[in-house]
Amino acid sequence: MAGVEPPPARGATILHADLDAFYASVEQLLEPALRNRPIAVGGSVVLAASYEARSYGVRGGMPGWRARQLCGDLLFVGGHFERYQQFGDDVVSVFHDFTPWVERVSIDEAFLDVAGTVHLLGAPTEIAAAIRRRVRDEIGLPVSIGVASTKHLAKVASQVAKPDGLVAVAPGDEMSFLDPLPIGLIWGVGAATERRLHDVGIFTIGQLAEAGSPILANLLGQAAGTKLAALSTNVDERAVREAAGPKSMGAQAALGRRAPTPQLVRDTLGYLADRVAARLRKATLAGRTVTVRVRFAQLRSVTRSVTLPTAISTTLTLTEIAEGLAGAALRDNEREREISLLAVSVSNLHPEHSLQLELPVDAPAWRRDAAPRPRSVVEAGRWGVDRSVDAIRDKFGRTAVGYAAVALSDAERVPEEFRELAERGPGGSSGEE
Repeated sequence: MAGVEPPPARGATILHADLDAFYASVEQLLEPALRNRPIAVGGSVVLAASYEARSYGVRGGMPGWRARQLCGDLLFVGGHFERYQQFGDDVVSVFHDFTPWVERVSIDEAFLDVAGTVHLLGAPTEIAAAIRRRVRDEIGLPVSIGVASTKHLAKVASQVAKPDGLVAVAPGDEMSFLDPLPIGLIWGVGAATERRLHDVGIFTIGQLAEAGSPILANLLGQAAGTKLAALSTNVDERAVREAAGPKSMGAQAALGRRAPTPQLVRDTLGYLADRVAARLRKATLAGRTVTVRVRFAQLRSVTRSVTLPTAISTTLTLTEIAEGLAGAALRDNEREREISLLAVSVSNLHPEHSLQLELPVDAPAWRRDAAPRPRSVVEAGRWGVDRSVDAIRDKFGRTAVGYAAVALSDAERVPEEFRELAERGPGGSSGEE
């Protein structure tokens, strides 16, 4: 039903469904001996933890050695990455049996608008309960659901419902529900933002609402402050929409707090550009606008972007452009001694076949008496190399071949299978935070 808008929501008709400890729950489903035991997917890094492991403080993104310190009985499993997508797709199919308006935001969560089906299937809470029963009975996985009048509030409610629960917020009860909750439940508040708000005495969503937009903008920046002020009072006009094609593709890497040495910047941007460019080519897309974001130690971020005359999808070209943009951002902020994140994105996307008009791969462009542009010659060569790399990776796996600067880097990365799985989501961007 692409292009069809859902009917206007009346009351609390938006659902947010979130599979509980998804990767770990799939492992426990596939191997009954793991059920009710503290397990973690991963090895050197915890990619996901079961609720039994979380009760000891084990969390995703935590170093493996630290997780073992917290939970001596913790069992690490390698992960059935090929099965995760299948289970996620099966669950979304159940959602579509209850409403055509399903907005999948990741492999394990989605928003649903049931305003148009309540006259057939019952109240939103009844629909949510029926979805939970079917996912449990037919697929075997637990799912928590929040029901509310806005997407933001439904997502908060689903987090409160975890594990394996259902929470509905009736119209008129929004602020009494939100006010006492911790700020970490707000969409977009990460650990660093949470610490900064705690430092000034803001711990609950109600306190965040009282602070107001001017104070939050001064503390977190105009965009972030305005957004959090709105969400803290449940101002969220976004509708549930079917996922559209990506408007951009990007990747980011959280770095902790590190000095922006040329080696660190070059290796990180090379890795990110390799991921983004490969995904562009896989989707037969190329982009004209390249944006780099640098986040400094105190959460202040700067971006630099450039719009090119011709769309690109080659890894080395994207790497070079990203390095130049990051270098400009760092030079403009010489007083900053540490960075905590680098991100690369490509937007202004076009079908990749349009590139063929720019690349001199046809005979006339290679005649001895022709004068092809040097950049076109370089791009043609790089495009051919990238296509060869893509073909080898498709057959033997991503780690089978790569550019030396990325392949030989000693930086610890999330396993490739996990990263590729995350990048299949509808949003088009991925991260390492």
